[in-house]
Order: sequence, then structure tokens, then C-alpha cells
Amino acid sequence: MRPFGYVRAGSTAEALAAYAAGPRAQFLAGGTNLVDLMKLGAASPGVLVDIGRLPLDGVEETPEGGLLVGATVRNSDLAAHPLVRSRYRVLSRALLSGASGQLRNAATTGGNLLQRTRCLYFQDVTKPCNKRVPGSGCPAREGVHRDLAVLGHSPACVATHPSDMAVALAALDATVRLESAAGTRTLPATAFHRLPGDRPEADTELRAGELITAVELPPPVPGARSAYRKVRDRASYAFALVSVAASLAVEDGRVRHAALAFGGLAHRPWRAWTAEERLLGAPAEPETFARAAEAELDAAEPLRDNAFKVRLAGDLAVRVLTDLAAGAR
Repeated sequence: MRPFGYVRAGSTAEALAAYAAGPRAQFLAGGTNLVDLMKLGAASPGVLVDIGRLPLDGVEETPEGGLLVGATVRNSDLAAHPLVRSRYRVLSRALLSGASGQLRNAATTGGNLLQRTRCLYFQDVTKPCNKRVPGSGCPAREGVHRDLAVLGHSPACVATHPSDMAVALAALDATVRLESAAGTRTLPATAFHRLPGDRPEADTELRAGELITAVELPPPVPGARSAYRKVRDRASYAFALVSVAASLAVEDGRVRHAALAFGGLAHRPWRAWTAEERLLGAPAEPETFARAAEAELDAAEPLRDNAFKVRLAGDLAVRVLTDLAAGAR
């Protein structure tokens, strides 16, 4: 048993102060990932700062027509929210694709963004891992890596980010609100997570002492349809081998708007900027979608056992976009 302190914060200011005062402090909300890592020994906070009772559990419409989602909104509540179901179907479906009902009832919006990789070497403290112990090595490159990255990885790390929700947020151009003693700032969801480079221990662009307080969704694109689809080894309770979040608007048979993001392929949700550029103004046909996906995935560098992911991702993107285009007609 590793001893640790515990503080239940009554306000955001109190939470930030407790974090600053505590050795190796970490914020705790639902705890569905952090507590598991503590049990495995892969995380050992000195102090847990419980933010579960802060007034960050609301979903409200913004003056612009978007949504402001508090950091402690439960995944199940967000997926079922009427405005999310009607305006942001891709987000509702992504949330419902993750974990089990019991976990979704506990997991929070902020915690979902901050969950850590399920790479076997990261979770097994008897093995070296650059993400857990910088400089110790990445045995996954030559070891078990079937589920791991084909895009954006580095010699230091080939882990993938496990979130479904974060992939949808990347496709929706959401922004993440952060608060610290230094003030408030926002980050685009597409820039919140980072690629490993030579610092794989840093999953995000969070600064020390920053707390996620909300996620903001912009107004839906007029006429756009969206979808989330996930391929996994079994039908439930499994992380994505590949997932696709997409939004598409078609006018006169051509693509007027396209947003596409992949999950399961990289250290962060992978926004497919190259594919989107190829899609805009092009005929909304499977051949167009296939060429766009191929252009995006041309940058892939698969390892010995995960090259299948590249073809799988391309086929899945084509299927999702084709279905969205058919619905638009």
C-alpha cells in the first residue's frame, strides 16, 4: 500500500491551491482510469485533489448556438443529453462506444480527455516504458504492438490514445477550457493532446497546475450529418483498433464541408487535415473518399504486426463517409 493524501475541494480556487501545495498532486473526478493505474503501480500521486463536488457538471447552450460541457459531466449523461443527441450525433455515438454502462456512469468529460494509454508495457511496472519512466526504452517497438500506433509515433513511443470521446471532439473542432493560478486559457481539442516525439511521458499540452473546467462545442455546421464508427476485437468493452469520427455536408452532389478524425492510430486523436482538403468541392462518391483517405494514410509507418490498421482505417473512413453522403441525399 502506497500512502497518499486526499483533499475534497469545495471550489475551483481551493482545488488549485491544494494541487499547488501537495507533493505529486493529481486531480480526481470519476477515477475510472487513475485509480486503476494506482492499483497497478503505474501512477503514484502524493495527494489526490477530489473535484467531484465542484459546480462543473452542467451542459448549457452558448449564445452562439454551441454547447458548454462542464468537466465533471458524466459520460452517460452527456451521451443522453437531448442537444447532444440531436446536434452532435458523432459525440453521442462515440461516448456510447466506450467502456461499459457502469463506467460511463462514473467517467467524466475531463477525465476522459486525460485517460492514459492502455499499452501493455505502460501498465506493467516490471517492464521498461519511456512514457512511465523516461529514458528506460520502448520494448513495444519490437514486442507486442498489434494495437499500437501507425501514425505520428517516434523511436521513443508507439502508444495510442484510448479515448473515443476525444476523437469526436477533434472532428467537431471543440475547445478545452483550462484554469490555473495564472488565469484561464483555451486550447483547440486538436492541439490538446500531443505526439510523443522525445517526450512521450507528456500526453497533453497541459501546464503544471492546470485544471480542465469545460469543453466547448461550436455550433453545428448547417446541413452536416455526423457519425462515429469503431472497429475492435470484440463487440463491447474493448478499445478501438481503428475508429472514425466524421462530419459531412453535401450540396449539389459535391462535398461542401468535411471533418474527419481517426482513433486508435496515433498518440492522439488524428485529425485528417490532408483528407479533408482533398474532399472539399469534390464529388461525394466512394472513389473520392478512397483517394482522400489514401492521401491521409500515406504518412503511416506501420510496425511489424500492425500494418493491417492502415487498410482498415481507409476502408472504415470510406464506409462512414459513403453512408453520410447517402443520408445527405
